[in-house]
Formats: sequence, structure tokens, C-alpha cells
Amino acid sequence: MEKKLETVMDELIARPGVVGCVFADHQGLCLGVTGKASDDSAGIIHAIAEEAARLEPKSKPPVILLENDNRSCIITTTGTVTGAIFKSIN
Repeated sequence: MEKKLETVMDELIARPGVVGCVFADHQGLCLGVTGKASDDSAGIIHAIAEEAARLEPKSKPPVILLENDNRSCIITTTGTVTGAIFKSIN
């Protein structure tokens, strides 16, 4: 899985506007990070995804978008992996 995750991270960071990404397991432990993202944020990202999923527990995992003036963060969970993609807005 490690090699596959590295390939996914390489593909994501190569996309226009993407400045970083981080992936966490079902316990919030960092599985991988690249670009302008921090492995310290893996647990928080996982917790945000878990809490948002509690709003509609019978639905698919939500896609969460957080924005500030110059950056956005897109968070979602697939299976047991939660991922966050950081994009530059400018």
C-alpha cells in the first residue's frame, strides 16, 4: 500500500493549484504527506472527517471544504483512509 499511496501523492501534487496533501489511517495516524502539508495535521483532519460524517450517518462520507483567503483544504474519507488536499486559491 505504501508504494501505491506514494504514487497517488505524486499524481496529486502534480495537479495545477495543489500545494500539498496528507493521508491518515482510521486512527488518525499519518500514512503519508507531501508538499506544503504537515504530518501533525493528520489526526485533526481525521477527526474533522469523523465529526462531519456524524451529521448524516447513513450517507456516504462527506467531502469537506475549508477555505481562507489564499488556500483551501478538501477532506474526505475512502474506506479506512482519510485524505486532505491543499490547494492555492490564487
